[in-house]
Amino acid sequence: MNTENHSQTAAFLWSIADLLRGDFKQSQYGRIILPFTLLRRMECVLAPTKDEVIKQTFAQEGRPDTVREIILLRAAGQQFFNASPLTLGTLSDTQTAADLMSYVQSFSKDAREIFEHFHFEDFVQQLSAANLLYQVVQRFAATDLSPERISNFGMGIIFEELIRKFAESSNETAGEHFTPRDIVHLTTSLVITGQDGKLAPNSIVTIYDPTAGTGGFLSEGDEYIQSISEKVTVSLHGQELNPESYAICKADMLIKGQKVENIKLGNTLSNDQLAGPEHHFDFMLSNPPFGVEWKKVQKQITDEHSHKGFDGRFGPGLPRVSDGSLLFLLHLVSKMRDPREGGSRIGIILNGSPLFTGGAGSGESEIRRYLLQNDLVEAIVALPTDMFYNTGIATYVWILSNHKADARKGKVQLIDGSQHYAKMRKSLGSKRQYITEEQIDELVRLYGRFEATAQSKIFPIEAFGYRRITVERPLRLNFQTSAERIQKVREEKAIQKLEPAAQQQLTEALQAMDASVLHRNREQFSKLLKKTLSAHGISLATAELKAMLNALSERDPEADICTTKGQPEADAGLRDNENVPLGESVVDYFEREVQPHVPDAWIDESKCDAQDGEVGIVGFEIPFNRHFYVFQPPRPLEEIDRDLKACTDRIKLMIEGLSA
Repeated sequence: MNTENHSQTAAFLWSIADLLRGDFKQSQYGRIILPFTLLRRMECVLAPTKDEVIKQTFAQEGRPDTVREIILLRAAGQQFFNASPLTLGTLSDTQTAADLMSYVQSFSKDAREIFEHFHFEDFVQQLSAANLLYQVVQRFAATDLSPERISNFGMGIIFEELIRKFAESSNETAGEHFTPRDIVHLTTSLVITGQDGKLAPNSIVTIYDPTAGTGGFLSEGDEYIQSISEKVTVSLHGQELNPESYAICKADMLIKGQKVENIKLGNTLSNDQLAGPEHHFDFMLSNPPFGVEWKKVQKQITDEHSHKGFDGRFGPGLPRVSDGSLLFLLHLVSKMRDPREGGSRIGIILNGSPLFTGGAGSGESEIRRYLLQNDLVEAIVALPTDMFYNTGIATYVWILSNHKADARKGKVQLIDGSQHYAKMRKSLGSKRQYITEEQIDELVRLYGRFEATAQSKIFPIEAFGYRRITVERPLRLNFQTSAERIQKVREEKAIQKLEPAAQQQLTEALQAMDASVLHRNREQFSKLLKKTLSAHGISLATAELKAMLNALSERDPEADICTTKGQPEADAGLRDNENVPLGESVVDYFEREVQPHVPDAWIDESKCDAQDGEVGIVGFEIPFNRHFYVFQPPRPLEEIDRDLKACTDRIKLMIEGLSA
């Protein structure tokens, strides 16, 4: 069954919502269509063994529940069963609600829980009250969702279509629930390619997604491995925050025969339910939400960072609260297997912000520093824009590994895949483009070859590091007792606190000084000022004197350098930072790049890096676009003049035509 047929099936299932108009809000359609679709799919999967399950149900009456469940699961040949003789097609039209709930309650525990997350019983009662339940049930009963007609992969596409329609009808964000299949396929291919050692016959491999959504990455990872390697057991693990997405993911795992206890519900960042030494995985795939703040879970994350440090997940640092993408990346890194046990590979989709946001010493920079200096980043692939349902922004696939091939050690590969796309015939939300199978293969080959080309660039890790030094310049001030500056003195808070008579006395003392003289040495002027005030019987506190000097001064590049205890005083207004490439001498850089332009500058040697103690704060960023920028020379002036003349000539003709 091709993709177009899957879309037709999804459109037919969604059309059942036409029955709901008037009695239900548009935002509720999906909460009815999705669980009924799941129910029908599960019924179709169980159909071949239903008679045997019913036979065993009667035969096992009175036996302990645990024994009965084992026998019924064996009879069903699946990870779930339904012990009711009813089907959607045989529900009565008089007591449909009671029969339907009896049917749903007859599922095994894990399957039953799926419908609880959809609040299925509430909607069944509402449908019944509106006299719509029987009609809806009959429509679904007539839809063939059997595995013979629709594969698990195809069913995944149908669920995506339904969720997208649900999101559109309820103004929700479809992209929070699933990732487009082409992006899933590309990321999975990049992560699993060349991993033959892990995929030997009779081996067991684990795949994990901490933002599982409806299970797209887990399903794709499973299918990819099964397609390239026989007799490999794939164990899928995931956690999802949204109850309905979790329910769909769990149903998908049940139908595939996976252990559903490995799929958890909850916030991965604040409540990791797959924690512990046993939960380290071979392959990890994730598309965390772009640019979503983590304020709600800030306390738990900050506590883990502060109390556990590198024994927890967030030891390297914390990004700003407005974007939690890098927290998911650190979470995945914490789940890597020991390299001596084969290590792990990660594929995570991020927007551009984690590449460069945050200067030296920031949480983001420290996270990048940790990832790069520990040689975990293998490659980053730039994707085309307009690839996702809910945003058109630029996105990147990061590939990480703690078991790099020798040729890749100490290096990072950047791949520009931004031109690998085809236009969609019809946009789906913000998704206007997709990556074809051929383009996916081409990007995977670019990655696999690990060669420097126009589209693939290879850098040593140090290329992304720099040392930020603080460059100071001396404070130079002139002083004058002009009327404007004396007025500034009166406006200073420290002076305004004086008694009015004292303020007046102070003003008169300043006016007695020669206003025409411009003093260019603070020490000399300060002595003169104190002498003048003393002569007028005025005694000021240090703070008041400092406020006066501040008000009477202006910056002057010709003035003498202000000093404190014999040392030049830095001018905060002229303070600047320079980024010195890692591996280059800070002194050499300063003498070459800074001193020729500002000979009186110096490096603030008190600002040292926390880790290595050297002058300057170490930072890391990955300026992806800079490395692939191609200069486009401006058009020749003659050509621009020619176009302008043609344009003005056309305008003249139009004006002449109007006035004729």
